[in-house]
Amino acid sequence: MVEDTWYWPPDPEDLKRERRKARELKQSQWWKNRRAHNHCHYCEREVPARELTMDHIVPLARGGKTTKANVVPCCKACNTQKLHLLPVEWEAHLERLRKG
Repeated sequence: MVEDTWYWPPDPEDLKRERRKARELKQSQWWKNRRAHNHCHYCEREVPARELTMDHIVPLARGGKTTKANVVPCCKACNTQKLHLLPVEWEAHLERLRKG
């Protein structure tokens, strides 16, 4: 994991609460409908719904919250690569990969 010195790590209790909210949201019909589209938000590949993971666009480690506006379905590969990157950092990473 890359360390950033310009942000404070989240409070452990806040992180615990947000992770609990994520588990609850995964059980909702709203999330099941989002996954039913069978594609990764980032790479746009077709992925079976059961294999899609929940990614926080603004990661919890960077102060993001578990809200419908901040979570997207994505494949395990993208979620693993994105880690705690912000959208602008993730886009820069994808652009570097595209250029080779």
